[in-house]
Amino acid sequence: MTRHFAPADAAASQPTVESLPTWDLGDLYPAPDSPAVEADFAKAEQAARDFAAAHKGRLAAMPGSALATTIGEYERIEEILGRLMSYAQLLFSGDSTNAEVGRFYQTVSERVTTISSHLLFFSLELNRLDEAALEQKLAEPALARWRPWLRDLRVFRPHQLADDLEKLLHEKEVTGRTAWSRLFDETVAGMLVPLGGEDLTVSAVLNKLSDADRSVREAAGRAIGAAFGGNIRLFSLITNTLAKDKEIIDTWRQYPRPGSYRNRANMVEDEVVDALVTAVRTDFPRLAHRYYLMKAKWLGLPKLQHWDRNAPLPDDDDRTIAWDDARERVLTAYRAFSPDLAEVGRRFFDRPWIDATLKPGKASGAFAHPTVPSAHPYLLLNYHGRTRDVMTLAHELGHGVHQVLAGEQGYLMSGTPLTLAETASVFGEMLTFRALLDAADPKRRRIMLAAKVEDMLNTVVRQVAFYHFEQLLHDERRSGELVPDRIGELWMKVQTESLGPAFEFTPDYKVFWAYVPHFIHTPFYVYAYAFGDCLVNALYSVFQSGHPGFQAKYLAMLRAGGTKRHKELLAPFGLDASDPAFWKRGLDVIAGFIDELEAAG
Repeated sequence: MTRHFAPADAAASQPTVESLPTWDLGDLYPAPDSPAVEADFAKAEQAARDFAAAHKGRLAAMPGSALATTIGEYERIEEILGRLMSYAQLLFSGDSTNAEVGRFYQTVSERVTTISSHLLFFSLELNRLDEAALEQKLAEPALARWRPWLRDLRVFRPHQLADDLEKLLHEKEVTGRTAWSRLFDETVAGMLVPLGGEDLTVSAVLNKLSDADRSVREAAGRAIGAAFGGNIRLFSLITNTLAKDKEIIDTWRQYPRPGSYRNRANMVEDEVVDALVTAVRTDFPRLAHRYYLMKAKWLGLPKLQHWDRNAPLPDDDDRTIAWDDARERVLTAYRAFSPDLAEVGRRFFDRPWIDATLKPGKASGAFAHPTVPSAHPYLLLNYHGRTRDVMTLAHELGHGVHQVLAGEQGYLMSGTPLTLAETASVFGEMLTFRALLDAADPKRRRIMLAAKVEDMLNTVVRQVAFYHFEQLLHDERRSGELVPDRIGELWMKVQTESLGPAFEFTPDYKVFWAYVPHFIHTPFYVYAYAFGDCLVNALYSVFQSGHPGFQAKYLAMLRAGGTKRHKELLAPFGLDASDPAFWKRGLDVIAGFIDELEAAG
């Protein structure tokens, strides 16, 4: 599941639930108790058993054409399991407080894990094939199609354990990381935060951190601090347990450092990630520190508190934007770039593929879930009607369009590494922003530039700070459990470093790390947002320069899915992410917007 962590920056005014779309998951299954669910479980289980009986221990002797056929069989079984798991995940995201939905989600997770245990031998056995022997098989055209998948699978070859250990780890996942993640999700979704005489969801209170009234923002900030502070021992236990669990597995698999597995999964070298993080941290003063000092001046404050970070500017008259208007703004921007891109995007609105409603129990933030190529992606948003919500819609629609186009590669090769998964989403945001900016008057332009800078700082500076927080936490966890206060100290350290001297943090901010879901679900994921933003900034500058055939090359890049690495995908545009100058080029775009705001006073 591709999740986009949306900062708490939406408006307090909310469209009615009736005016917002909700998804229909019927394209996956009619209902949790549908006979189709049980039929697919039975079909997948029988197919998995037959697959193991027919092929286990025989891969080395197979000619390339037979191995290609076998991979095709494996893909078909995996897609059935992927459909089942996607359906359960989407139901749970829609209402994680519903006990029956939770039970269904856990049951599906356990059954899928059991069935996939029969298939586990396949990737392990493939990775034991000698390099020369595999190359000989790949000489046959039928198997050559699967080269990208085999290439990515073999990245993990040095970290592979004995088959019985791999099977044990696989089967225990449902009572390990998955169970702790579920506990986190259900706890946050079930929390009701007292504010202004009401009991609000965490999402609704986070939304109020962007209210125009500073007293409302302060009350919301303190309420969130109190709510998470009251549960901080639980969140600390979850975090400590998952960090220790990761350390154990990383040690057995001999990963050199806590973030190495994620980098391997992202098909990006540790050194490239280091170059990105170093470039961003070095630029904290040029970017965040400089901008927030200006913002404090605009707000007439000697110091900013954490609840002022996403405050609207004093002259921001950002009105509620109706859903239909948001849809047309985004599709118009997409269409101006590429009618083909817009045509794919329109499908999400013409069909019930989006849930933008505001309701208790629903997952906060926003995400795009690709499900399986034989179906289609779904988008989840919490739409409050602000300009930034329109940007989030543009972002998630970019994910959805990317997932549709990449689906042509099939289930095993359609998924993109997280670093590249953000390309279409951030590019879609940029297209929409530029279209709105070009139509704005000077006053509105300044407000929009400031909002865009804040979004970019949230995407680049804040996410790299999150990544650094994870580095510090996981490194220190190796010496023993961290008490909540110590985790809070690490959090405050990275926040002070990244946001700069404009801020004066109140003690309650020490617990705000606890609401970030990526620390739980996908450790060391967050730098992918900075990677994607800087990549798109560089990519967009190539587009603006009039690069010949840009649109066709861009669509080809999206259609490639997971078949190509970042070097191959960027080469047609004359870009190289391993070049340190690449990251500076992306960061210069943010600095240029800040320069323009600084010049305007």
